[in-house]
Amino acid sequence: MIIQSENKLIRKFDGETLTVEPWGDHAFRVRSSQMGCCENRDFALAEAHASAAVITIDEETAKIVNGKLTCEVLLSGKLIFRNQKGDILLEEYARNRRDVFAKDCSALEVEGREFKAHLGGDFSVTARFESEPNEKLFGMGQYQQPYLDVKGCKLELAHRNSQASVPFVLSSLGYGFLWNNPAIGEVSFGKNVTEWHAHSTKGLDYWITAGDEPSEITQSYTAVTGRPPMMPEYGLGFWQCKLRYRTQEELLEVAREHKRRNLPLDVIVVDFFHWPCQGDWKFDPIYFPDPEAMIRELDELGIKLMVSIWPTVDKRSENYEEMRARGLLVHTERGVTTTMEYLGNTVFFDATNPESREFVWGKAKQNYFDKGVTLFWLDEAEPEYSVYDFENYRYHMGTNAQIGNLYPVMYAKAFFDGMKNEGQENVVNLLRCAWAGSQKYGALVWSGDIASSFESMRNQLAAGLNMGIAGIPWWTTDIGGFHGGNIHDPAFHELLVRWFEWGTFCPVMRLHGDREPHVPMINPSNPLEQESGAANEVWSYGEDVYRICEKYLRLRETLRPYIRTQMEKTHQLGEPVMRPLFYDFPLDKASWEISDQYMFGSEYLIAPVMHKGVVSRHVYLPQGTDWVDAWSGERYAGGQTILAEAPLEKIPAFVRASKENILFQ
Repeated sequence: MIIQSENKLIRKFDGETLTVEPWGDHAFRVRSSQMGCCENRDFALAEAHASAAVITIDEETAKIVNGKLTCEVLLSGKLIFRNQKGDILLEEYARNRRDVFAKDCSALEVEGREFKAHLGGDFSVTARFESEPNEKLFGMGQYQQPYLDVKGCKLELAHRNSQASVPFVLSSLGYGFLWNNPAIGEVSFGKNVTEWHAHSTKGLDYWITAGDEPSEITQSYTAVTGRPPMMPEYGLGFWQCKLRYRTQEELLEVAREHKRRNLPLDVIVVDFFHWPCQGDWKFDPIYFPDPEAMIRELDELGIKLMVSIWPTVDKRSENYEEMRARGLLVHTERGVTTTMEYLGNTVFFDATNPESREFVWGKAKQNYFDKGVTLFWLDEAEPEYSVYDFENYRYHMGTNAQIGNLYPVMYAKAFFDGMKNEGQENVVNLLRCAWAGSQKYGALVWSGDIASSFESMRNQLAAGLNMGIAGIPWWTTDIGGFHGGNIHDPAFHELLVRWFEWGTFCPVMRLHGDREPHVPMINPSNPLEQESGAANEVWSYGEDVYRICEKYLRLRETLRPYIRTQMEKTHQLGEPVMRPLFYDFPLDKASWEISDQYMFGSEYLIAPVMHKGVVSRHVYLPQGTDWVDAWSGERYAGGQTILAEAPLEKIPAFVRASKENILFQ
C-alpha cells in the first residue's frame, strides 16, 4: 500500500515502512524500517526547510517530485530517481519476481533493501543500487589511497588514525548521495552493483539530491548538513608545529626566532604530553610554569597558541575516578575497561554524552581558555582504539557498532559549544577525524599520522580533494609527513620542499612531523614523559631548503586577501577551497579525468610535484578560459596539455587569464 501523507510518500508492505520526503531543494530523504515507524534521529541532517512536493499515485507506480529530482516507487517497492530531463540518476538493484512490469524481473530474489535481524532488535541493513560502469564518484572523506575517483573501490565506513569516513558521494551523472547512518559498515562501488551496508542499526536512512553542476550539488548538501564558520584571520597564514616542544621556553624561542628573521607566523602549537597525566587537561607546571606569561608574549608577537587535547583519561589521572563514577567514559562490553594503551591504560571520555562534553570543556576552560588559549587541537578524534573491535565499545547514544562514526562530530561539538557560549566567534579547531556535519562545528581536519614519503604525499592530495567534496572544506596535512624524515637527509629535503610548496596552496598551511634523530627526554625517569623529535623549523634543514621555504612563506602572505575571499565563499556556500578541476569546469570532459591537479579557489590551478627527482611535469589546462603561468606571465589557451618546468624551487601554478594581474613574484 502506497499513500500520500502530507508532503511525503509512505509505502507499507510485509512489515516494512518506507518513507520518501522532500529534504531541502531538489532532494529527498529516504527511510525504511521494519519496526513500524522510522527512527526519528537526524544524524548528519539538520532540519530542512519544507519543499513543496508534487505527488501522484496510480495503479503501477507512485511519483514524488521535488524540483529537479523525481522519485518513482514501483509496486514492488523498488525506487528509481530521475532528474528533470527524465534521465535515471540512481535506481535500486532488485532482482525478484514481484514486479512483472520491471525490466529486471528475475528468479534471483535479491532485494534492493535488505534487513537481517540481530538478536536484541537491531538489524544488519544493506541498500543496493544499479551500477553505471562509466560513472565517476568522488567524496567519501579521507582514505589512505591515491584514488580520487572511488568508483570500483570498497571502503570501510569507520574511522581510524588517518582515515575519516564521511559517507557522501558526488556522481558524474549529476546527483549527490549521503548515507545518513553513523553505524560501522562498508560501501562497495562495484562495476556490477553498489552496496551500502551497516552492521548494526535500526533502519535505513539516506539522502539524495540532483544538480546540473557539482557546485549546485555541493551547495544543496551543505545546506542540509551545515556550513563551516568563517575561517579566522590566523587560519590564512602559516602554522608551526613539531613533535614536540617540551618546555615553555623552547616554544617561545622558536616564536622569537621567527620574528627575528621577519618570517610570517600565525599559529604555534603545544603538542601532546604537555600535561602531567592524560585526562588532567592542564599544563604541567614543571615544564610550563607560567602559561599566562607565555600566551601574553605570543600575543605581543602576533602569534596564536594552539594546545593539544586528547580524549584519553589515564586511570592515574586526577579526573578518572569521578568520571568513571558519573558514567562519563566509554564502556567496554567485554574484558578490562581500557580503550587505548599509550604510556598508560586509558579510557576515552564519552563525547556522545552531553554531561561528559560539559565536564571536559569545563576542565579545558578552567585550565586553558581562561588563561588565553582560544585554539585547540582535538587529537585522537576517531577515537584511536588500541584494538578496533568496534562491537566491544558502548557510548551514551548507543553501541559503537550503531553510532560510532558520530564520535568526532560530538568531540568537535563539545569545544565548539563551549567556546561559543564564552562569546568566541568563528570557532575553528583542529581535529584528526570528521563525519558528515562536522564542518558546522568548526572542524579543521588534518590527515593523521602519515608516512614521510612521496607515495604518502600523493595519497594526501586525493584525501584532501575528496574531503572537500564530502563537505569538510577546512583541511590540512602534516607538511613533510608525520612518521620519519631525517633532517640531515638530502632525500628528505626534496620531499619536504615539494610538500611545503603544495602546503602553501592548502586551506591551512601547517608544518608538523616526528623528525629524526630524536632528542632525549628531559627526565627519563618520569614514566609519563614523552620523547621529542628533531627540530622541525624552516631553518632546520640548511640554507638551500630555508631559502625556498622562506619564499613560499612570503608568497602565502601575498595571497592572504585572495585566500580570505575564498574562505568567505566556503563559509557562505559550503564549496571546497581546494577542489578537483571538474568542479569549476564540469563541461570539460577531460577535467573529470585529472587527479593530480586541482583548483585552489576559483582562480588558481595548482599542479604539485609529487614524485622524486621530477623537474618538469605535464599540466592540463581546462577549456573555457585562457591561462597564464603564475610565475612567468606566459599565456596559454585552455583545452590543452603543456609541459611545465618544475625545478625544485617551483611548483607549477596557473591563473585564469582574466586575473593575470595576480601573478606570483
